[in-house]
Amino acid sequence: MQLIDAEGQNRGVVSINEALILAEDAGMDLVEISPNQTPPVCKITDLGKMKYANQKKAAEARKKQKTIEIKEIKMRPNIDTHDYEVKMKAVRRFFDEGDKVKLTLRFRGREMAHMELGMKLLNRVREEVAEIAKVEAEPKLEGRQMMMVLAPR
Repeated sequence: MQLIDAEGQNRGVVSINEALILAEDAGMDLVEISPNQTPPVCKITDLGKMKYANQKKAAEARKKQKTIEIKEIKMRPNIDTHDYEVKMKAVRRFFDEGDKVKLTLRFRGREMAHMELGMKLLNRVREEVAEIAKVEAEPKLEGRQMMMVLAPR
């Protein structure tokens, strides 16, 4: 096996017994680094410290990653202008935070006869956020709801 000692020096090809003796003399463990190579590479190191360092690296990587959430905004087809502006402000804030937005339009009663109003509203939203977001799921009707999903650019 190829052996790397505690200081990081390459000792060359060494027998397993000799490597174990060297590790025991140093008061450390013999750890197999890459078993798939020929000859396999082993290193004399403190296994506890190595595991601890790997845990720290994994925790740091988890801390840095951002989970993307899907925020939902519910509207009605005959929404008033001020209410619309408030909802759009929330949509922009969600995009700034890096989240996706699911716009849900709920139709009630006779509003079902005027689906074009809902389509017009969703197209208006799409045009307003075109420079900061892209459409991930086109508007589609599911029962009494019309939905569209937007993702930040």
